[in-house]
Amino acid sequence: MKIGAVILSRYNSMRLPGKALMMLNGKTVIETIVERLTQVLDLDDIVIATSVEDTDNPIVEFAHNKGFNIYRGSLENVAERFYLAAKKQDWDYAIRINGDNVFVDIKLLQQMIDVAKNNNYDFLSNVKDRTYPKGMSIEIVNLNYYKNLLEIINSSERYKEHVTLYLYENENIKHYYFYNTKLPEAAGIQLALDTKEDFERTKKIMSKFAENHTKYNLKDIFDIYKKLDL
Repeated sequence: MKIGAVILSRYNSMRLPGKALMMLNGKTVIETIVERLTQVLDLDDIVIATSVEDTDNPIVEFAHNKGFNIYRGSLENVAERFYLAAKKQDWDYAIRINGDNVFVDIKLLQQMIDVAKNNNYDFLSNVKDRTYPKGMSIEIVNLNYYKNLLEIINSSERYKEHVTLYLYENENIKHYYFYNTKLPEAAGIQLALDTKEDFERTKKIMSKFAENHTKYNLKDIFDIYKKLDL
């Protein structure tokens, strides 16, 4: 079974323009996410999915310079861009990672991949009920299952923009959810990189890292977060 990750990224975000290439501890946001994913996946099993708009050319140029896989698709139809980016890689399952999730939990990612590989699920997610922090979202989709839903997804602006929303609103027995039971007090806190305030918070957290950022997972990051003067 082939499984890989699609990082959905755009350069000209409304709330924090250029965030994909902003620097965190000497590395861009995209590079930081890729480094975390490569603790579990081969670099060839990761693709950055951006749009065909000229505004996203800086992401494409950066990806080419770094040797990262890149896919360009629709700006508005993010669901289709996600699917086609994964399909081009000929994967059976695609992991959806947002381009503002710099704190993907590596141990959880490995656990979710293992469950996906050893079971016949259509959809796996740690997002339901927000028991994990925002910014640590991981979703894994069976591409054949997703392909069969694309016609419905493409009929709705909400579903096209929010890649997996239809799956949450139309659950089945082959959906599998991961819940944060070990550190419930971390539920739903904001660790995603969406605004200038988020960026400053992220820099503060990472400034406390004594080792490479890939050594830090949920508990480590939450322990630092609690001590910040926010």
